[in-house]
Amino acid sequence: MIRGDAQVLLRLLRGQPRRGNLAERLQAFYGPQAEYYDAFRERLLHGRVELLEGLSPGPGERLVELGAGTGRNLGFLGERLGSLARVELVDLCPALLEQARKRTAGLPNVQVIEGDAVTYQPDGPVDCVYFSYSLTMIPNWEGALGNALAMLKPGGRLGVVDFYISQPTPAPGLTRHGWVSRRFWPRWFGHDGVHPNPAHLPALRRLLPNHALTEHAAPVPYLPGLRVPYYCFVGRHA
Repeated sequence: MIRGDAQVLLRLLRGQPRRGNLAERLQAFYGPQAEYYDAFRERLLHGRVELLEGLSPGPGERLVELGAGTGRNLGFLGERLGSLARVELVDLCPALLEQARKRTAGLPNVQVIEGDAVTYQPDGPVDCVYFSYSLTMIPNWEGALGNALAMLKPGGRLGVVDFYISQPTPAPGLTRHGWVSRRFWPRWFGHDGVHPNPAHLPALRRLLPNHALTEHAAPVPYLPGLRVPYYCFVGRHA
């Protein structure tokens, strides 16, 4: 684990390249750490189990993950995975998709797809779409949300778990983050191409008024005493 952590931390310190398109930047950043990606982020990316439990995909349903990376989240589905009609894992980064293909080899109902979350469309309406710590990495996140909604059947579910920061004055009942937190986390994560955005949560609540939302804070590896805000959102499409 120490060797793997060192590889990941080195890439985090160097940051995501600023040149090239998004796919090229992701490949340059994640390629050297792809083998160790999951072990490190297991301690960083919280709430994924809760997200999939909230989506509650059932037998015969179709599921799409946008920004699926290595496909690790499929493991949180447990026995439900085998009962799904089809799962599509969509990502732009070839290095992470290679890990996903290794993980899903022998699973006939899982398809790994190199594609853009803003433009990719399945061949028919699906029951669930979700973003797991990927919405903050998509420059055109509004386009990605619109595309996700366009995939869903009436009554389908959209889920998001991700880092975030609150608006200076959030809606009643929502968590308000302090001035330091609202400035520190975007700068900290922005170096690596992750952009916690105060507009994400209001947009989700507006697009899907029928939703369940929880807000949390979680520890960060090698940053003792600090806790990063994240949320878990599941909404039902009209």
